[in-house]
Amino acid sequence: MKADPDLIALGREVRRLRKERGLSQEALADLAGLHTNYVGGIERGERNVGVKALLALARGLDVRPAVLFVGYTS
Repeated sequence: MKADPDLIALGREVRRLRKERGLSQEALADLAGLHTNYVGGIERGERNVGVKALLALARGLDVRPAVLFVGYTS
């Protein structure tokens, strides 16, 4: 399966924000109410994330959801 550049960009931004806040994947998963493996898959661009999960990640990272798309280029 070919890597999706949109999902990779989203995952890169999630990882950057997580590390900026000094959080492990496990800590972010706990804050967002998601499974650690799911957060890892998002960061690697392997998961096509639903809206509810995006909102949960944004809450866990304490950012507005739009911030997750900063790295996106069309």
